[in-house]
Amino acid sequence: MNTLAKFIKEQRQTKPILLMTHVIYGYPSIDESLQMMKTLLEKGASILEVQFPFSDPVADGPVITNACHQALESQPKLQQCLKDISALGAAFPDSKVLLMSYLNPLLQYGFKQLAEDMSPHVCGVIIPDLPIDHHKMLEPLLQAEVDPIWLIIPGMDKQRIELVCEHARGLLYCVSRKGVTGQGADSESAHQQLQQYLGEINQHTTVPLALGFGIASAEDVRGISGLVDVAVVGSALLRAHQNGGLNGFADKADELLSATS
Repeated sequence: MNTLAKFIKEQRQTKPILLMTHVIYGYPSIDESLQMMKTLLEKGASILEVQFPFSDPVADGPVITNACHQALESQPKLQQCLKDISALGAAFPDSKVLLMSYLNPLLQYGFKQLAEDMSPHVCGVIIPDLPIDHHKMLEPLLQAEVDPIWLIIPGMDKQRIELVCEHARGLLYCVSRKGVTGQGADSESAHQQLQQYLGEINQHTTVPLALGFGIASAEDVRGISGLVDVAVVGSALLRAHQNGGLNGFADKADELLSATS
């Protein structure tokens, strides 16, 4: 079992569910985004997912898309992002740090260089627009013990789920519904559909499951406890920052983390 999966399974011995928090590097400024990351790690977020901003984040909803566009005004550099988040990973060894980026910036950077600059303190990468068919591109990451984290979406056919599960390492990111992030659905039938969807995935893998897209409150996190190992929250934290600055952001983090103990 690799480091990330082992970490999650060990943490789950004492917690009903873990929190994975999503922050955009450079939003609203590079310094303030780093302060947001540090706040989450100091408060005990198990996993920090850091998104490197991109001009066309096709899988993201309006809150994250607008934040990415604002972050790009700071002209962030991927090399510096990796240095900054690696330093956080080293400073907070009781949490895990992941990179999230669309494919184009990573292609320009090169996967061999990426692997060298991520290891050992950034232990995984999420690339939402890279199909599983191209998994061999990420071989340099595997050699450096950096986990590619693949997505599974509702409606994906069984053969494709099996293919993703075959290559899963560290964590599988399950999208809670079709569409874009940050727009939730709330009904008993939706919960039943979610149970069926996650049950089908669990038939094909023993890798820990994370669920994201539309999780916005401690109540939401508690509602999926027992179904998955990790709850992913991004847009709700950004909205809290937009409405209340760093204090509002910190309060939202406290609320979400209350559901993990």
